[in-house]
Amino acid sequence: MSKSTGSCQGFLHYVFDYETPKTLVIPSIRVGFVFRFIQVLVALYVVGYVCVVQKAYQETDSVISTVTTKVKGFAFTNISDMELRFWDVADYIITPQGDKTFFVLTNLVMTPGQTQSRCAELPNPSTTCADDCDCIEGYNDPRGNGIRTGLCENYSSTVKTCEVLSWCPLELDTKLPKRALLAAAENFTVLIKNSITYPKFNIHKKNILPHINSSYLNTCEFSRKTDPDCPIFRLRYIVSEAGEDFQDMAVKGGVLGILIDWSCDLDWWAGKCHPKYTFRRLDNTHPFNNVAPGYNFRFAKYYKTPKGEEQRTLFKAYGIRFDVIVFGTAGKFGIVPTIVNVGAALSFLSLAPMVADWFILTCMKKRDLYSRQKVTYLVEEPEKESTSMSTTYGTQ
Repeated sequence: MSKSTGSCQGFLHYVFDYETPKTLVIPSIRVGFVFRFIQVLVALYVVGYVCVVQKAYQETDSVISTVTTKVKGFAFTNISDMELRFWDVADYIITPQGDKTFFVLTNLVMTPGQTQSRCAELPNPSTTCADDCDCIEGYNDPRGNGIRTGLCENYSSTVKTCEVLSWCPLELDTKLPKRALLAAAENFTVLIKNSITYPKFNIHKKNILPHINSSYLNTCEFSRKTDPDCPIFRLRYIVSEAGEDFQDMAVKGGVLGILIDWSCDLDWWAGKCHPKYTFRRLDNTHPFNNVAPGYNFRFAKYYKTPKGEEQRTLFKAYGIRFDVIVFGTAGKFGIVPTIVNVGAALSFLSLAPMVADWFILTCMKKRDLYSRQKVTYLVEEPEKESTSMSTTYGTQ
């Protein structure tokens, strides 16, 4: 019974004993320096990082934007046999293949006069044959150019390949010009019109700033140093800002990002909210792992001959796709985030006494004395005076 009673009392003391902070003044410069140093660090964190860097006192909202583009420029090219061709916007701007993008044609392989007929497949290890037995009729190779007819035909005087039903003559895309056909595209310009909104703050802005008028747009050209507000960009400048050479990139194409940063501080004491432009190449350019480099796709233009026969000209288009990427966050002073974030940051002040206590109890010479003085267990003594008085009244 005694053991059970003792353990029960110990449990009750553990649960219901009340602990209250005790003020212990230690006249030590070293301890005081550690305590104040921690407080200063916390104050610098709150003011420097939370308030200045993170701006935790602000409410925030993400940008919603729309983008339209208009490319201008023209070029002359010599396609073959002294054939001169004039190119304008309708020729070298292909229908956008995504939102907020535009594509500029810089090089191409053209296969004119194709008709739906039969012809020998291009030679490779899977299409060469010795006789008709090597060609399975109806076989469709996804990497080939058509459906096999089951015949083995002469591709040249020395090579025989399986015949296919396809658009003939077949495209030979190995004859890509080593110098970009539309090398003059580097002088083309693009007007980017970007409108943004921050719905939480009812803020609406556009990259064509209020001071810009029609006469200014007719003469300006974006330059980070001399004209950073102009929304008209020369393609050569965009590519060079991304660290690339336009003529090298134009041969096989690529993907470039036009990044528009609308990060804004909307407090009255902050500066104006203007877009900031950066440029970056987005496709893979790794020198040792650059399989299928560049950017290309195919399209065709169809027509009929005077005899009513359908023909087409196939284009394998190489060029630069420009992706306009708009991002940003706006911030404005708010009382709720100010109270929440500053209060949470100031809670780090509780670290100061914890570090000071650790320093006292581990690094000081009189740590045993400080340890005894820091924690005191109160033992209540019986009230002797009241007991003696009750005894005296009982005797009377």
